Amino acid sequence: MANESTATEGIIEVMSDRLANQIAAGEVVQRPASVAKELIENSLDAGAESIEVLLKDAGSTLVQVIDDGCGMSPGDAERCFERHATSKVRSIDDLEGIRTLGFRGEALASIAAVAQVTLKTKRVEDDAGTLVQVEGGEQVENRPCAVPDGTSVAVRNLFYNVPARRNFLKTPATELKHLTETVQSLALANPDTAFRLEHDGHEHYDLPAAPHADWHPATRTRILGLFGDEHEDELVGVQDASSDLTVRGFVGAPSFHRKTRGEQFLFVNGRHVTDRYLSHAVKKAYGELLPDGAFPFFALFLTMKPERVDVNVHPQKEEVKFDDQSGIYAFLRSAVREALGRVHVSPQFDEESGDAEDGADEDDSPSESERSSGGDGSPNRSTPTSFQPRRSPGDSSSGRQSSSRSSPSRSSGPERSSSSVPPGDQSDALYRSPDREPDDSSPDPAPDESRESPESQPETAVRTDRDRRPVWGLHDTYIVTPTNTGVMIVDQRAAHCRVLYERARAHLQQQRGESQRLLFPHTIDLSPAEVDLLEELRDDLEALGFELERLSGRTVSVRGVPTDVPDGDEDAILEEILERYASAQNTMEDERREHLAKTMAQRSAVERGQPLSEAERRALLDDLFDCEMPYADPTGTPTIVKLSMEELADRFGR
Repeated sequence: MANESTATEGIIEVMSDRLANQIAAGEVVQRPASVAKELIENSLDAGAESIEVLLKDAGSTLVQVIDDGCGMSPGDAERCFERHATSKVRSIDDLEGIRTLGFRGEALASIAAVAQVTLKTKRVEDDAGTLVQVEGGEQVENRPCAVPDGTSVAVRNLFYNVPARRNFLKTPATELKHLTETVQSLALANPDTAFRLEHDGHEHYDLPAAPHADWHPATRTRILGLFGDEHEDELVGVQDASSDLTVRGFVGAPSFHRKTRGEQFLFVNGRHVTDRYLSHAVKKAYGELLPDGAFPFFALFLTMKPERVDVNVHPQKEEVKFDDQSGIYAFLRSAVREALGRVHVSPQFDEESGDAEDGADEDDSPSESERSSGGDGSPNRSTPTSFQPRRSPGDSSSGRQSSSRSSPSRSSGPERSSSSVPPGDQSDALYRSPDREPDDSSPDPAPDESRESPESQPETAVRTDRDRRPVWGLHDTYIVTPTNTGVMIVDQRAAHCRVLYERARAHLQQQRGESQRLLFPHTIDLSPAEVDLLEELRDDLEALGFELERLSGRTVSVRGVPTDVPDGDEDAILEEILERYASAQNTMEDERREHLAKTMAQRSAVERGQPLSEAERRALLDDLFDCEMPYADPTGTPTIVKLSMEELADRFGR
């Protein structure tokens, strides 16, 4: 019997270079934007100081890139269209330490296989330039020509010889969007190179080379040139370094957010890459500053040894592989979180003039011990239960007795560096009076002492200043208190949510929390699925302060609850935790814990309209400013609104 496989066997032949290039083009050249990317990268590798991109019909008719780089010799101009012709990689050692954008030597060959390409190039030392024309992979012309120093590559009628591929192109608007994003990313990474983009005779960008010698101002200018000067006050600088990893760049203020990830740019050793995992690290750094469904703007540049990153893992070189991706994730999130805390979200006060400005003093940045505290960035300390809303007189017999599983103290956290302000002191600047008059009973200060800055005053004096300020309740919903420069209004429920959220998150991280024993345990009947979830969540529930006992069947006894849980809500909160956890089972572990912390906070916080005593209002403010991020609740709702004297004067027409 004949071998059945012989029906599909044939004589093995080596495919022609033309066919091989067309097949390779299927991976390298997906759309006009792919062509623009490869050509611009070649221009940058050639040391171009100015690059011009000309487009017609969203790139389907023409993609032309003109540069003033080093140019090519006549021999190189002819060889560059051969497959795997490159001047950038000579050996395997070069591949392991790539510092150029291009290196494979297949881009021009692949492009020329599916388009009509005209190359004009000239070196400074040559008397004349060289023109090479290739159509469908076949060279049709090669002659000297008059051309300025540099290189011009015009790619016409993309996919003219493979119409099936041309039919897969999207609408002109979509293709132009991809082209624009390609130019944006390459222009962002090279602010010292001038870029001009023209489509169908209309100029889209004309970006001069940055006049700044320093990298940060140059990149800032390029960002504003691409995305508009209206964002000038919404850019937050990022800069951090470890022994072998550096990040610098800009992130957007929380107000500079988008509904999509379209304006997120990550660069590794100057190469624009797509990495959803590291993009998640940046968004994670914002915490609750962003509303649900929003994505921050960022342009961040990672620099590391080339040996630590493999750039040869994607046909279009848009993805890379790291040797320690989780470590880079933590480093990037910490750097962005520190930048946001230092520059944007905290109020800044001029201690001598009493003027307030948007932004934050450098001393408001997290200390080094906080930044290295834990995987989610939470400080290694537990916030003590200092604010508890009043119970009604009948609550004394509510059936609870105090039985703390652990009682963390303020001194349990790490020591802070002298250059950092502990979170609990972030409110001192709000209340510290720059021209504070001494008590009548105090002796006159010595001449030198009278010139001491507020920072040199004892903390007790600062706290006394703050405690003297009135703290009013407004409609049992807001807390109002004057500051040095105006008035501050705090949403009491949002503030309490933030306090409880950070407290629950710290308990989950440290696996210890405070519990109140119930004199009369509750029993809850759960579904079989809920029982399984309860067992999976038991450690985290006990860390929050729940004391649970599995009885027969599907019955669970609740013997203790977290101290923050309002009386009568014990069963409902536990059931809601199980319900929300079921919907978050497919997320990462730290995100599931955030769901738990948010549920605890939202269900346990004081309600709007619930009256608080003056002592409770003060305690709540103290707890709020003891938080790592006191300016928004876990859902992104602001906790604080500040009105300056200037704003109030404007409202009164002064």
